[in-house]
Amino acid sequence: MADRYIEPDSPELRARWGNFAWTPENAEKAKDVLSRYPEGRQRSAVMPLLDLAQRQVGAEENTQGWLPIPVMEYVAAYLDMPIIRVVEVATFYTMYNIAPIGRFHVQVCGTTPCMLRGSDGIIAACKKRGMKAGHISDDGLWSFTEVECMGNCASAPMVQINDDNYEDLTPERLDVVLDALARGETPKAGTQEPGRHTVEPSGGPTSLKAMVTENHDYRGEW
Repeated sequence: MADRYIEPDSPELRARWGNFAWTPENAEKAKDVLSRYPEGRQRSAVMPLLDLAQRQVGAEENTQGWLPIPVMEYVAAYLDMPIIRVVEVATFYTMYNIAPIGRFHVQVCGTTPCMLRGSDGIIAACKKRGMKAGHISDDGLWSFTEVECMGNCASAPMVQINDDNYEDLTPERLDVVLDALARGETPKAGTQEPGRHTVEPSGGPTSLKAMVTENHDYRGEW
Protein backbone atom coordinates (compact mmCIF):
# COMPACT_ATOMS: atom_id res chain seq x y z
CA MET A 1 0.00 0.00 0.00
CA ALA A 2 1.29 3.47 -0.85
CA ASP A 3 1.67 5.98 1.93
CA ARG A 4 -1.03 8.62 1.90
CA TYR A 5 -0.19 12.22 2.64
CA ILE A 6 -1.99 15.51 2.29
CA GLU A 7 -0.38 17.85 -0.21
CA PRO A 8 1.15 20.56 2.02
CA ASP A 9 -0.50 23.97 2.08
CA SER A 10 1.53 26.62 0.28
CA PRO A 11 1.13 30.07 -1.32
CA GLU A 12 1.15 28.36 -4.73
CA LEU A 13 -1.63 26.00 -3.66
CA ARG A 14 -3.66 28.94 -2.35
CA ALA A 15 -3.10 30.90 -5.54
CA ARG A 16 -4.39 28.00 -7.63
CA TRP A 17 -7.29 26.74 -5.51
CA GLY A 18 -8.03 29.44 -2.94
CA ASN A 19 -11.00 30.73 -4.95
CA PHE A 20 -12.53 27.32 -5.61
CA ALA A 21 -16.31 27.37 -5.97
CA TRP A 22 -18.88 25.09 -7.54
CA THR A 23 -19.43 25.47 -11.25
CA PRO A 24 -23.06 26.36 -12.06
CA GLU A 25 -23.73 22.73 -13.01
CA ASN A 26 -22.13 21.37 -9.84
CA ALA A 27 -23.89 23.96 -7.69
CA GLU A 28 -27.18 22.42 -8.83
CA LYS A 29 -25.84 18.93 -8.14
CA ALA A 30 -24.72 20.00 -4.67
CA LYS A 31 -28.19 21.37 -3.88
CA ASP A 32 -29.71 18.09 -5.03
CA VAL A 33 -27.33 16.14 -2.79
CA LEU A 34 -28.26 18.28 0.23
CA SER A 35 -31.95 17.75 -0.44
CA ARG A 36 -31.56 14.02 0.23
CA TYR A 37 -30.75 14.57 3.91
CA PRO A 38 -33.15 15.56 6.73
CA GLU A 39 -33.00 19.07 8.12
CA GLY A 40 -30.10 19.36 10.52
CA ARG A 41 -28.30 16.38 8.98
CA GLN A 42 -26.75 18.13 5.99
CA ARG A 43 -23.23 17.38 7.22
CA SER A 44 -23.90 13.76 6.28
CA ALA A 45 -23.53 14.93 2.68
CA VAL A 46 -19.79 15.39 3.14
CA MET A 47 -18.88 12.21 1.24
CA PRO A 48 -20.82 12.84 -2.00
CA LEU A 49 -19.81 16.51 -1.93
CA LEU A 50 -16.13 15.63 -1.57
CA ASP A 51 -16.53 13.31 -4.54
CA LEU A 52 -18.19 16.09 -6.50
CA ALA A 53 -15.40 18.52 -5.59
CA GLN A 54 -12.72 16.00 -6.54
CA ARG A 55 -14.36 15.46 -9.93
CA GLN A 56 -14.54 19.20 -10.52
CA VAL A 57 -10.82 19.52 -9.81
CA GLY A 58 -10.22 16.58 -12.12
CA ALA A 59 -12.22 18.20 -14.90
CA GLU A 60 -10.03 21.31 -14.63
CA GLU A 61 -6.78 19.32 -14.62
CA ASN A 62 -7.81 16.49 -16.98
CA THR A 63 -7.04 13.93 -14.29
CA GLN A 64 -9.03 11.72 -11.93
CA GLY A 65 -9.02 14.68 -9.55
CA TRP A 66 -7.84 15.32 -5.99
CA LEU A 67 -8.69 17.44 -2.96
CA PRO A 68 -6.39 20.39 -2.24
CA ILE A 69 -6.74 21.84 1.26
CA PRO A 70 -8.57 24.98 0.03
CA VAL A 71 -11.10 22.76 -1.73
CA MET A 72 -11.72 20.79 1.47
CA GLU A 73 -12.12 24.12 3.27
CA TYR A 74 -14.74 25.13 0.72
CA VAL A 75 -16.72 21.92 1.32
CA ALA A 76 -16.41 22.45 5.09
CA ALA A 77 -17.76 25.99 4.81
CA TYR A 78 -20.53 24.83 2.47
CA LEU A 79 -21.67 22.33 5.10
CA ASP A 80 -20.92 24.59 8.09
CA MET A 81 -18.68 21.99 9.68
CA PRO A 82 -15.13 22.12 11.10
CA ILE A 83 -12.44 21.61 8.47
CA ILE A 84 -10.83 18.87 10.57
CA ARG A 85 -14.00 16.75 10.20
CA VAL A 86 -13.78 17.04 6.44
CA VAL A 87 -10.08 16.17 6.49
CA GLU A 88 -10.83 13.13 8.64
CA VAL A 89 -13.20 11.81 5.97
CA ALA A 90 -10.91 12.61 3.06
CA THR A 91 -7.91 10.93 4.66
CA PHE A 92 -9.81 7.85 5.84
CA TYR A 93 -11.40 6.82 2.54
CA THR A 94 -9.01 5.99 -0.28
CA MET A 95 -11.62 6.95 -2.88
CA TYR A 96 -10.43 10.50 -2.21
CA ASN A 97 -7.05 11.57 -3.54
CA ILE A 98 -5.38 14.00 -1.15
CA ALA A 99 -2.34 14.75 -3.30
CA PRO A 100 -1.97 15.52 -7.02
CA ILE A 101 -2.77 12.57 -9.27
CA GLY A 102 -2.02 11.56 -12.84
CA ARG A 103 -4.54 11.49 -15.62
CA PHE A 104 -5.15 7.81 -14.95
CA HIS A 105 -5.01 6.33 -11.46
CA VAL A 106 -4.04 2.67 -11.80
CA GLN A 107 -4.99 0.75 -8.67
CA VAL A 108 -3.71 -2.83 -8.74
CA CYS A 109 -5.19 -5.42 -6.43
CA GLY A 110 -2.50 -7.50 -4.74
CA THR A 111 -4.69 -9.54 -2.39
CA THR A 112 -4.39 -13.34 -2.37
CA PRO A 113 -6.77 -14.29 -5.25
CA CYS A 114 -5.22 -11.70 -7.56
CA MET A 115 -1.72 -12.59 -6.39
CA LEU A 116 -2.33 -16.29 -7.13
CA ARG A 117 -3.61 -15.35 -10.58
CA GLY A 118 -0.62 -13.21 -11.49
CA SER A 119 -0.89 -9.73 -9.99
CA ASP A 120 2.91 -9.65 -9.58
CA GLY A 121 3.15 -9.60 -13.37
CA ILE A 122 0.53 -6.85 -13.54
CA ILE A 123 2.53 -4.74 -11.08
CA ALA A 124 5.72 -5.37 -13.07
CA ALA A 125 3.97 -4.22 -16.27
CA CYS A 126 2.98 -0.99 -14.52
CA LYS A 127 6.51 -0.38 -13.27
CA LYS A 128 7.90 -0.87 -16.79
CA ARG A 129 5.92 2.23 -17.75
CA GLY A 130 7.49 4.29 -15.01
CA MET A 131 4.69 3.89 -12.51
CA LYS A 132 5.76 4.09 -8.89
CA ALA A 133 3.71 4.21 -5.72
CA GLY A 134 3.08 7.72 -4.53
CA HIS A 135 4.37 9.39 -7.72
CA ILE A 136 3.06 10.63 -11.05
CA SER A 137 4.83 9.23 -14.12
CA ASP A 138 7.07 11.62 -16.02
CA ASP A 139 4.54 11.93 -18.85
CA GLY A 140 1.80 12.89 -16.40
CA LEU A 141 -0.41 9.99 -17.45
CA TRP A 142 -0.13 7.49 -14.63
CA SER A 143 -0.44 7.28 -10.88
CA PHE A 144 -0.03 3.88 -9.27
CA THR A 145 -1.35 2.36 -6.04
CA GLU A 146 -1.32 -1.23 -4.85
CA VAL A 147 -4.58 -1.85 -3.02
CA GLU A 148 -6.35 -4.60 -1.14
CA CYS A 149 -9.39 -6.57 -2.35
CA MET A 150 -11.76 -4.68 -4.65
CA GLY A 151 -14.24 -7.54 -4.90
CA ASN A 152 -13.46 -9.06 -8.30
CA CYS A 153 -11.91 -12.28 -7.03
CA ALA A 154 -13.79 -14.46 -9.57
CA SER A 155 -12.14 -12.54 -12.42
CA ALA A 156 -8.71 -11.97 -10.93
CA PRO A 157 -6.29 -10.40 -11.48
CA MET A 158 -7.84 -6.98 -11.87
CA VAL A 159 -7.08 -3.29 -11.73
CA GLN A 160 -9.25 -0.24 -11.27
CA ILE A 161 -8.37 2.72 -13.49
CA ASN A 162 -10.29 5.86 -12.53
CA ASP A 163 -13.94 4.71 -12.47
CA ASP A 164 -13.56 1.45 -14.42
CA ASN A 165 -12.47 -2.07 -13.54
CA TYR A 166 -10.44 -4.26 -15.90
CA GLU A 167 -10.45 -7.97 -15.07
CA ASP A 168 -9.02 -11.31 -16.18
CA LEU A 169 -5.78 -9.52 -16.93
CA THR A 170 -2.40 -10.66 -18.13
CA PRO A 171 0.51 -8.26 -18.55
CA GLU A 172 -0.16 -8.28 -22.29
CA ARG A 173 -3.87 -7.52 -21.85
CA LEU A 174 -3.06 -4.73 -19.43
CA ASP A 175 -0.67 -3.24 -21.98
CA VAL A 176 -3.49 -3.18 -24.53
CA VAL A 177 -5.72 -1.30 -22.05
CA LEU A 178 -3.02 1.18 -21.06
CA ASP A 179 -1.99 1.81 -24.67
CA ALA A 180 -5.61 2.58 -25.57
CA LEU A 181 -5.96 4.98 -22.67
CA ALA A 182 -2.71 6.72 -23.61
CA ARG A 183 -4.07 7.22 -27.14
CA GLY A 184 -7.20 8.85 -25.75
CA GLU A 185 -9.41 5.87 -26.48
CA THR A 186 -11.92 4.17 -24.16
CA PRO A 187 -11.10 0.47 -23.86
CA LYS A 188 -13.79 -2.02 -22.95
CA ALA A 189 -14.16 -2.21 -19.19
CA GLY A 190 -14.78 -5.42 -17.25
CA THR A 191 -13.41 -8.82 -18.19
CA GLN A 192 -10.71 -8.95 -20.85
CA GLU A 193 -11.17 -12.70 -21.36
CA PRO A 194 -12.42 -13.37 -24.92
CA GLY A 195 -15.91 -14.85 -24.91
CA ARG A 196 -16.54 -14.01 -21.27
CA HIS A 197 -19.13 -11.36 -20.48
CA THR A 198 -19.13 -11.08 -16.69
CA VAL A 199 -17.86 -13.67 -14.21
CA GLU A 200 -19.55 -16.74 -15.62
CA PRO A 201 -17.18 -19.71 -16.11
CA SER A 202 -14.91 -19.40 -19.11
CA GLY A 203 -16.41 -21.55 -21.85
CA GLY A 204 -19.91 -21.25 -20.43
CA PRO A 205 -21.71 -22.56 -17.33
CA THR A 206 -21.09 -26.10 -16.13
CA SER A 207 -24.13 -26.32 -13.86
CA LEU A 208 -27.66 -24.86 -13.79
CA LYS A 209 -27.41 -24.62 -17.56
CA ALA A 210 -31.16 -24.31 -18.00
CA MET A 211 -30.99 -20.95 -16.22
CA VAL A 212 -29.07 -19.40 -19.10
CA THR A 213 -32.15 -18.64 -21.21
CA GLU A 214 -35.01 -18.86 -18.72
CA ASN A 215 -35.89 -18.92 -15.05
CA HIS A 216 -35.89 -22.71 -14.80
CA ASP A 217 -37.27 -24.24 -11.60
CA TYR A 218 -34.93 -27.03 -10.51
CA ARG A 219 -36.76 -27.86 -7.28
CA GLY A 220 -38.67 -30.80 -8.72
CA GLU A 221 -35.42 -32.37 -9.94
CA TRP A 222 -33.55 -32.31 -6.64
